[in-house]
Amino acid sequence: MQSFFSKFKFFGAVLLGLSAVIIYLFYNALQPKKTLPVFQPSMVNQELVDSTLHYKKKYHTINDFELINQNGEVVTQANYQDKIYIADFFFTTCPTICPIMTKNMVEIQNSIKDNSDVLLLSHSVTPDIDSVAQLKKYALEKGVIDSKWNLVTGDKRQIYELARKSYLAVKTDGDGGPYDMIHTENFILVDKERRIRGFYDGTNKKDVEKLLNDLKILKDSYNNP
Repeated sequence: MQSFFSKFKFFGAVLLGLSAVIIYLFYNALQPKKTLPVFQPSMVNQELVDSTLHYKKKYHTINDFELINQNGEVVTQANYQDKIYIADFFFTTCPTICPIMTKNMVEIQNSIKDNSDVLLLSHSVTPDIDSVAQLKKYALEKGVIDSKWNLVTGDKRQIYELARKSYLAVKTDGDGGPYDMIHTENFILVDKERRIRGFYDGTNKKDVEKLLNDLKILKDSYNNP
């Protein structure tokens, strides 16, 4: 009799365990799948967007580009094909927010250095000052991994138009030439289709943590469509 009850107790424990697993699986299946928005120019602060795009509500993507990185190599959209990447705007002599942004980007770099699907891209807003040699010096000082992170310089008009017409992340200067710009603290998350999926304050630790969480959501969306 005691043997019978022992077997019954074991069977009950197994049944209870299976029930818990089934309930857990059903619960997860019923949870809404986490997704990220696809940002359009009409969703962004108009100060950061070229006036020709203020009312654009769909189909916004990053335009083609051709710039030069810290190693004197040509970098185009082809280098980022089928990649998720994080972009920002900076300049090497910036004494205020850039050092904080760069420090946080280095931490992001270290967290994604073994992930071949994710890259980084930083654009200089003072390309006349940030020569290839200057970018290389900065890259060495900050610990940039060349295979993960391009610091780029080039034609100022092209960078200006990328900033305001593609990444929606830079303000106009207003008191300089036609392509003068004031960069912001924004980090921009871009998906494999070249769409903007998030904006984050690159000087704020909590925002950087959110970026890394959103990056995981975005990666999972490709692994589990």
